[in-house]
Amino acid sequence: MEKNLSGKRIAFLATDGVEQSELSKPWDAIKGAGAEVILVSLDAGKIQGMEHDEKGQQFNVDQVISDVSAADFDGLVLPGGVANPDKLRMEEDAVSFVRDFFEQSKPVAAICHGPWTLIEADVLKGRTITSWHSLKTDIINAGGEWVDEEVHVDQGLVTSRKPDDLDAFCAKAIEEFSEGRHEGQRV
Repeated sequence: MEKNLSGKRIAFLATDGVEQSELSKPWDAIKGAGAEVILVSLDAGKIQGMEHDEKGQQFNVDQVISDVSAADFDGLVLPGGVANPDKLRMEEDAVSFVRDFFEQSKPVAAICHGPWTLIEADVLKGRTITSWHSLKTDIINAGGEWVDEEVHVDQGLVTSRKPDDLDAFCAKAIEEFSEGRHEGQRV
């Protein structure tokens, strides 16, 4: 059954160094399911996408992190890329924004290195997630359990390992965004 996200506003939090496919493929899928998608970043202007270690496209920022709140959105996507989440986890506005989605029991989808921001937001205690394999120890040290799966869902938190997992990631993200709030979601 096709999930309809009409009327939903989904934030994509990213900055320079975002893995291009992990931004553009979920963006297209979620927008195609009817949601309004908004690129939130640290600064106005454009962010630089990457195709692994080569520069890719630039993406227009819709809103700056200091001007938004999790209350403005129905869900959040955290694309990977190595530099992107590393920069985001160093910015308190970004970390607070992510944490607020969990406090408001809203669905979140993170892929590849995207969970680094979840670690910094301190929202992984007691959760099971997957990610790029090099984050395994970080996730365990943050109180989470790491699994090697194409996609894993834990009470509204969708995670995947890498760009090859994008089809499953997008499908599960749309499903969780369609379901909406997860009242039992742990912070």
